[in-house]
Amino acid sequence: MHRNAILALRQRELQKATRVFNARGSKVRRCEHCLLPQADCICAATPAPQAKSAFCFIMYTGECYKPSNTGRLICDIAADSHAFVWDRTRPDPALLALLTDPRYAPIVVFPTQYAEAERCLADAAALQQASAGRMPLFVMLDGTWREAKKMFKSPYLAKLPVLGIQPTQQSDYLLREAAHLHQLCTAEVAIEVLRLAADQPAAEQLAEYFQVFRNAYLKGKPHLQLPD
Repeated sequence: MHRNAILALRQRELQKATRVFNARGSKVRRCEHCLLPQADCICAATPAPQAKSAFCFIMYTGECYKPSNTGRLICDIAADSHAFVWDRTRPDPALLALLTDPRYAPIVVFPTQYAEAERCLADAAALQQASAGRMPLFVMLDGTWREAKKMFKSPYLAKLPVLGIQPTQQSDYLLREAAHLHQLCTAEVAIEVLRLAADQPAAEQLAEYFQVFRNAYLKGKPHLQLPD
């Protein structure tokens, strides 16, 4: 099993913590990899990574601890993944080095209405042109919608191209309340990003894996109804 960048970040943060992190559901005995209750573990369904693109997660404080976070799923299907805790003025030097690594074409995934027009990639052709000769490195801002908007304003992201996803249907994710009807969770966004990047096998792999995760997670949430 390859290294999952978000789980590795979670372990580093736990080792640095000066007090025990107790989130909602912290008394549940969980699998250390999928973070689901042990009875609902989905590790047997973890796919071999197929993605040809790389992913960089910039996570708001505490986000890497949350069992409902779906960025972990992306790290399982993308062998080249990286994760950092966000800091607006003192970013991790490893993050800055990654964003300037000539092997990668870093692209921030965020709604384009919040970026200058010249930074925005309008379609798959523009994405291909922006990453020509380099591996796409999709920068995912992982947190609540309010937190993501704060992270997007970070100076070290200010000149990077921006790729927006325009969902055509309501999110299938019931584990968190969305700020907007069509707002997608992190894994759903990545599925659309992979499709735009002509990485269809990885997009299908992630879509199937996301459904496995979602269904297992909802087993412990009887107050949430599964759609027909």
